[in-house]
Amino acid sequence: MTANQRPLDGITVVSLEHAIAAPFCTRQLADLGARVIKIERPGSGDFARGYDERVRGLASHFVWTNRSKESLTLDLKQDAAGAILDSLLADADVLVQNLAPGAAARMGLSFETLHARFPRLIICDISGYGEGGPYAQKKAYDLLIQSEGGFLSVTGGPADDQMAKAGCSIADIAAGMYAYSGILSALLLRGKTGEGSHIDVSMLESLVEWMGYPMYYAFDGAPPPPRAGAAHSTIYPYGPFPTGDGGTVMLGLQNEREWAAFCDKVLLTPALATDERFCANFKRSANREALRRIIVDSFARLDAEAVIQRLEHAQIASARVNDMHGVWDHPQLKARDSWREVASPAGPLPALLPPARNTAFSPRMDAVPALGQHSQGILDQLGYSGETIDDLRARGVI
Repeated sequence: MTANQRPLDGITVVSLEHAIAAPFCTRQLADLGARVIKIERPGSGDFARGYDERVRGLASHFVWTNRSKESLTLDLKQDAAGAILDSLLADADVLVQNLAPGAAARMGLSFETLHARFPRLIICDISGYGEGGPYAQKKAYDLLIQSEGGFLSVTGGPADDQMAKAGCSIADIAAGMYAYSGILSALLLRGKTGEGSHIDVSMLESLVEWMGYPMYYAFDGAPPPPRAGAAHSTIYPYGPFPTGDGGTVMLGLQNEREWAAFCDKVLLTPALATDERFCANFKRSANREALRRIIVDSFARLDAEAVIQRLEHAQIASARVNDMHGVWDHPQLKARDSWREVASPAGPLPALLPPARNTAFSPRMDAVPALGQHSQGILDQLGYSGETIDDLRARGVI
């Protein structure tokens, strides 16, 4: 094997992308060595570039999902830009797009049209609701899919006005992950058939897949799991508990052996394990308010560190409730050497190693691109002269 040969070395991905779902997908392809050419609007680019300025003037979402890519600016409404895109697709392996519903097809970028011209090209379309059906042309954003997919029905506090969205773009992330894995499988399939295929990724279906447990819990008209804040809706005790020093400890019990150990070594009340109110998980969940009072009263005499020590002695799973600063400084991430440094228009920035570590290669972790940073180089490679490139720039094509 060549030194640090990556799985997707030699694969070229062209992406008409914005926001999170498609950029998160293609960044992971770049992690594995793919060349990702990100096509952006001249002047403004991916609108995620303007979400905020929290990373030394750059947008947090953009920095997270766009390292290791080349930025090419193209006004795809102009014929000259279409010719450039055609030249790119002629040598590309994958096209990814998450434009507004129907936009790609109107531009002649449907799978049927492209497959006839470029039979080995894999096309991945990411949308809110997928092709076909009454919602196909409906606009979709992450929070709206969290709502449609039932996610908001199981998050937040007990009251209807206490629903809470996920603190990250969970529907976008789900769609990006399925697009990523779908493209990997399509590349494997092309290796067997010699032909490209079409991947249709729906944000709604991606999130609904992740809702499998609450959906089956509510199967056949049964009551759905109740909202339970940061606690588990059906397993107890499993969630946050206050300690005497004003701290919070997150703990989780999964079985009766752990419940007995918790009563004996943490609460120091072994007889509680056989209390008729709490001697099975469904009973503990039904009587959670009474059990919570017992636990809170016990923890009130201890600081957070003492509670965690008792939990670890009893081999009960626990965690500190970190904020973002705590995660940046997490000792486990430091101990595992999980951080790297990548370049950006704002200078060097920390970046987390991709979670699926492979001992055979190091992931690609290159710079976050400036808008249009690679336009000149890409057009040079396509054979455009300097004079022609200057003309394209003057006409706003690039």
